[in-house]
Amino acid sequence: MAQRSTLLLRSVVVASIGGLVTLFVSWSGGGVPSAHAYHSAEEVAEYRAGNGALSVGINTYFKASGNCSGCHGHDPSGFAMTTVPGGVDVNVTDDWRSSMMGNSARDPFWRAKVSHEVQVNPAHQAALEDKCTSCHAPMGRYNKHFLGQGPYSIAELEQDETALDGVSCVPCHMQSADSIGILHSGNLRLDTLGRPLYGPFGGPDDPQPLFGAPMTAFVGYEPLYGEHINDGGLCAGCHTLITETADLNGNLTGGTFVEQATYHEWLNSSFNNKEHIDGITCQGCHVPRINEGVVLSANYLFLQPRAPFGMHHFAGANVFMLNLLKNHIDELGLTATETQFDSTIARTNRMLQQNSLLMEPSMVDRTSDTAFVDVKLTNLAGHKFPSGYPARRAWVELAVTNDEGDTLFHSGGWDGTYDVVGHDPSWEPHYDMITQPDQAQIYEQVMADVNGDRTTVLERASSKLKDNRLAPAGFTAAHYAYDTTTVDGVSASDIDFNRDDLGIEGSGSDVVHYHVPLNGYAGTLNIRTRFWYQSAPPRYMTEMFAYNSTAIDTFKTMFDHTDNSPVLVKDESFTDLSTAVDDLTELGVRIYPNPVRDGRLTVVGLNERVLELEVYDARGALVARTRPNGQRQWTVDLPQAEGTYLIAIRTEDRVFVERVVVLAR
Repeated sequence: MAQRSTLLLRSVVVASIGGLVTLFVSWSGGGVPSAHAYHSAEEVAEYRAGNGALSVGINTYFKASGNCSGCHGHDPSGFAMTTVPGGVDVNVTDDWRSSMMGNSARDPFWRAKVSHEVQVNPAHQAALEDKCTSCHAPMGRYNKHFLGQGPYSIAELEQDETALDGVSCVPCHMQSADSIGILHSGNLRLDTLGRPLYGPFGGPDDPQPLFGAPMTAFVGYEPLYGEHINDGGLCAGCHTLITETADLNGNLTGGTFVEQATYHEWLNSSFNNKEHIDGITCQGCHVPRINEGVVLSANYLFLQPRAPFGMHHFAGANVFMLNLLKNHIDELGLTATETQFDSTIARTNRMLQQNSLLMEPSMVDRTSDTAFVDVKLTNLAGHKFPSGYPARRAWVELAVTNDEGDTLFHSGGWDGTYDVVGHDPSWEPHYDMITQPDQAQIYEQVMADVNGDRTTVLERASSKLKDNRLAPAGFTAAHYAYDTTTVDGVSASDIDFNRDDLGIEGSGSDVVHYHVPLNGYAGTLNIRTRFWYQSAPPRYMTEMFAYNSTAIDTFKTMFDHTDNSPVLVKDESFTDLSTAVDDLTELGVRIYPNPVRDGRLTVVGLNERVLELEVYDARGALVARTRPNGQRQWTVDLPQAEGTYLIAIRTEDRVFVERVVVLAR
């Protein structure tokens, strides 16, 4: 089994501006995930009103978040947990409480799925529930194990206030440094001796000593510096999960299945490289840092601000479940308010739409019969996209219309059942080339049982029918972690899946080639590409909804009343005029030089018929535009990039188009 790499720290560049130190975080593509999504005025008003009290559950080894919020939650005096300068509330407990981690033990889909697995293999109930609670309810499960009383059950969880606090403060900050990145599948090593809680401050280079007396006195934990708190391996214990395989009769086969390997996907990426500009840990995106100083504890006015400070946003991609939780706060007994969920939903949408993907459509060629459209997708995340639980999927939609707005071709649309139009009855294969509207490029993991048939029962999962999820930059089949992160169902003939133009692995991209039938149409083409993400596809729920239990029936009711529209991640459009090239002699206009060598293009002979001139690049993006207004000549400097450009000259009755080639300078 693949193991961890050396400790990695986030790449930063430090610059001095006016005597102040500013932290710049290295990132590529879409910019740093926004850490400045501060609490809104509405949220702060709710904190001041004392709404949504956090759990104060206590057991032998753990204390729930309500025991931490007195110092690290909202400070009514405005002294602690606010930015310096600025005074903006950034308290950690009120960011965390509306995240999926904060609600992991009450997550109704997880509860239903555990019930489903138990109903399929009831003899395995004790083992299944104990394994599942190790990550979703660690403070209940591990407390029982530490007392030598395991295994832990869902029935116990339902009565355990501490465990219901989910992935709370203590189990993350108590993790032992010598287990980081080594243990997986819910196996956590927690330092219970001396009850330390590790954080990023108080290290050998920190001029401020830690002031730990209050924490030790009031909650019984000692704050200590732990370099490993910023290591991506802190997340490995739960975010690589390998399960045992059972056959259709419930007999364990001795085989295993990788349910998710988000941590190992990160290991097999350029993000796992402190020497590389893209080097960034899990915390760099999901606990994004701000440069402002923050006083970490209320009630002690002598404390000084510390920086950088990690915002406990824990934003991922599961917009659907966050909306479902928001709509059922009372039924599920949640501590977060609708306003707090709205903030986490907004952060999650930003993560998806700004920091997950680049999409670049282009017209490669065009004949009277076919338009050859390429859509290049580049993964910006430090793991596969989508990642996590196998239900999650993402797909490309391509729509081509004529100059009248009539649809000529449409692939990847979704219907009123929130499913992809044209989806095959069982599962949709990976495509390198799409020629038919009922073919859609869906990026996903599809599990198979021991007979090779598609399944959504995790304990029956034996192999993968498909795993074409977009790989992260730097991902290769030669990496030692590839055994847990394999690509499946992608033909070797798809030479641009995770490969650059030279065929070298690690591009983190894929190009989908569309052959759009035109049937002789020679006019303008409008091409629109959209990329969609969906965490809970209805088709994935079918197998589970065939069973009945309180947990399944409760979730089904909530599921049926929640909008399951996929999230729009990217939307790119362009117009193609490439076959509408006319002879300009009739118009009396001349364009020169062609080809262009110095980037400067001149159009002469403009007259009263010419209303407007436009320059488009090969992707259909508008580069320049002018209205003559009596001028006889127009000179324009084209972009640095070499390639083909189209000059559109508009008159009252038609558009004249000339193709111009720009050569390298």
